[in-house]
Amino acid sequence: MEEFLSQIKIQVNEKIYLKDPDSSEIGRNIISNSISLIEELGFDEFTFKKLGKKIGSSESTIYRYFESKHFVLLYLSAWYWSWLEYKLVFSTANIASPKERLEVAIKLLSAHVNVDSEFSYINEVALYRIVVAESSKSYFKKGVEIENKKGMFSVYTRLVERVSEMVLVLNPNFKYAHMLISTVIEGSHQQKHFATHLPSLTDYKKGEDYISDFYVQMVFSMINEK
Repeated sequence: MEEFLSQIKIQVNEKIYLKDPDSSEIGRNIISNSISLIEELGFDEFTFKKLGKKIGSSESTIYRYFESKHFVLLYLSAWYWSWLEYKLVFSTANIASPKERLEVAIKLLSAHVNVDSEFSYINEVALYRIVVAESSKSYFKKGVEIENKKGMFSVYTRLVERVSEMVLVLNPNFKYAHMLISTVIEGSHQQKHFATHLPSLTDYKKGEDYISDFYVQMVFSMINEK
């Protein structure tokens, strides 16, 4: 496990980018400032012109890395899911109890995020807020089937698969494992958004882990594992 962690590199499908942004300082600068700018303005108002101004470079430089801002959002989402998968593997590796392992996984999928110092140019907290607020725009669009066939959502689907397998260890006859786990992820994102912007739609209370607790209870109730 230590060898795995020492060699960790967050992988993003190469079809998402034209040039790997992790391969150069300007590329990492593009990613870092895309995160801060999207968080500040929202994805709809984010443009390569504004990003170029922020990083002191031309739009053409950014276009050497990404075809459009849509692919920047795909990249950021894919990076986040790959990072979360890495956290999941690390957090559950030495847990023998299937029930405890699933509970840890559900809490990880639904909890708030802290900064990970291993990846210095990525602000994981800001990226997490972007994923909560904006990532659905990467797949609620025409042509998503084509991008899916190219593997652009493979990390997200693999993450769901990993946790679905934990569900099936506890109840091999449960029919809705993938639906359940994708609901945990997307639903917890909704609840976090509601907590900030539409609090009357949630029971979230500051300082208490209501959202994770809710989804842990929901999952174990659904699979009839007390």
